[in-house]
Amino acid sequence: MKAILALEDGRHFEGESFGAVGTRVGEICFNTSMTGYQEVLTDPSYRGQIVAMTYPLIGNYGTNSLDQESASPHVRGFVIEELSEIASNWRSEMSLDEYLRKWDVPGVQNIDTRALTRHLRTRGAMKACLTTENISREEAIRYAITGEGVIGMDYVREVSTPEVYQWDPNDELSKPWTIVNGREATRSQPPLPPIRFRVAAYDYGIKQNILRLLRQKGFGVTVVPASATAEEVLALDPDGIFLSNGPGDPAALPYAHKSAAGQRFAQRQSCNHIAKSRVCRRSRFVALRRRGDARESQ
Repeated sequence: MKAILALEDGRHFEGESFGAVGTRVGEICFNTSMTGYQEVLTDPSYRGQIVAMTYPLIGNYGTNSLDQESASPHVRGFVIEELSEIASNWRSEMSLDEYLRKWDVPGVQNIDTRALTRHLRTRGAMKACLTTENISREEAIRYAITGEGVIGMDYVREVSTPEVYQWDPNDELSKPWTIVNGREATRSQPPLPPIRFRVAAYDYGIKQNILRLLRQKGFGVTVVPASATAEEVLALDPDGIFLSNGPGDPAALPYAHKSAAGQRFAQRQSCNHIAKSRVCRRSRFVALRRRGDARESQ
């Protein structure tokens, strides 16, 4: 089935659809990973976006229930150069095509992803329309122009946890993944290190692997909603505060800016300073509080 990928600046690509059918609009971006396409699909940071993979062959090892960064995919569409016809891996549970059908995510293959990536690197971020429906390229471009993008959008509320929870209290989810065979089958996995510090992690769209790695380094992690106030988090008496990555526009998160400002005030007033760490785009709303414009920190 034919599919069209139309960009809001008028550039368009034609390819072959796979996965689900339909029309999706979102900001288009690219990912240069050679493996880990399932982790990309389920990364909450990609909420509301259409993702193009630059590696030419995708889907060769299928998908499984263990390689997820969250409970379900968050991308609006998936763009690749070539879909592997065979999913060959002993851990595979279903093909990428079946996986996208299951989660209602349309995909398009036979796209020149190198040309697409060069175009985006030159022209910058923009919206796109991915459609498998029988519409013209001009109509698809209009959808891209008028559709929803990222600017001004708060996707964090859609992906954040609604309640406070302890990550992996029984130390079952954070052990390093290993292949056990032969004589090693009788050996038990090494235990995780004892918890040395307690961290409160703001969930703006946190990936599960971040939580696993924190626990492997000796941190006990309490995950809090993105809407949690500074007072609520400081009441947990953490040794550190972690601001996760996440989707959307940091400028559209006034509640997050307020929490970050409240924590800095508490740090200045306290004799026992609380360590703070942040990753990716969350640094931008810290800059928004300091400079008045998150874009200045890019």
